[in-house]
Amino acid sequence: MKLVIGLGNPGEAYKNTRHSVGYVVIDEIKNKNIIAAKTDTFMNDSGSFVKKQLAVHGSLSTDDLFIVHDDLDIPLGKFKIQFGRGPKDHNGILDIEEKLGTKNFWRVRIGIDNRPLDNKPMGEVYTLENFTPDEKEILEKVIKEICKKLATL
Repeated sequence: MKLVIGLGNPGEAYKNTRHSVGYVVIDEIKNKNIIAAKTDTFMNDSGSFVKKQLAVHGSLSTDDLFIVHDDLDIPLGKFKIQFGRGPKDHNGILDIEEKLGTKNFWRVRIGIDNRPLDNKPMGEVYTLENFTPDEKEILEKVIKEICKKLATL
């Protein structure tokens, strides 16, 4: 059994933003061996939700925990699934590590960086913008691949 938690920001205003890509994956997961949930907190406060979900599913450990999130260190169209390693600067992940007291959980890092090289907006601004139609098309393929991988890990 796996506990897969998608990070994002709650509310309609954030539904299609790059920062809420973890929610999109949760909407697509259809597997009997996966417990899937979306955080109900803002990104930077994700740790409390994750800790509560692990407590609710007491038979699961952080070895069974997969956190799905956006990653500006990875280009759009790519992803990484890694244990105990993640982006150098992601406040949602940092909060989870702090609340759990460990870095030992899986990260499903979804690349969202599609910024122009000559005029890169700041990450804080870029992550809260909506995906373009072209980006959504690329993302659809990536999410299908991620869901297949999660089902087999």
